[in-house]
Amino acid sequence: MEEKFSRLIFIPIAAVIFLMIGYQYVCPADSNTCNFRGHEKGLVQQRLPAFDSLYSEPEPDEDFPAKITSKFNFTERDLDRHVDFNIRGDDVMVFLHIQKTGGTTFGRHLVKNIQLEQPCDCMSGQRKCTCHRPGKAESWLFSRFSTGWSCGLHADWTELTSCVPVVMNKKDKKNAPKSKK
Repeated sequence: MEEKFSRLIFIPIAAVIFLMIGYQYVCPADSNTCNFRGHEKGLVQQRLPAFDSLYSEPEPDEDFPAKITSKFNFTERDLDRHVDFNIRGDDVMVFLHIQKTGGTTFGRHLVKNIQLEQPCDCMSGQRKCTCHRPGKAESWLFSRFSTGWSCGLHADWTELTSCVPVVMNKKDKKNAPKSKK
């Protein structure tokens, strides 16, 4: 008898736990995918007007402007930063490719769709493009589409900071005219 009772209790408890896990999977806490507080009133809210105060949005206060909160911890200085990139000088743009973030598409746009004085030269059938500075045979872009995977596949920040100067110096030495002695 006791074994039968424990089986009867186990089934509803397992079902409730399964439903709770499924609900959290479908409607995570940070998303609005399962917004039950929409404009339509539910059955309980229609019958009991006291529930209106529980789900009503606070009215904006004129003394305090609405504050937009962000999930990201960027300061105003980070977002409004202006960087001067001198394509004719010695500046090199290093593209840090982060997997699964649209980096491949962005990297292709850097070499194919950017409007410059001297756009990157991309030959059909080749994966790499030559991105030279105007009037020079030096590259201004360091990315997988301009130099290939010179620092390794999906090189991270620390690998790039140590590898890029070495690779760029090798390219400069190779492109420099050889002096005759």
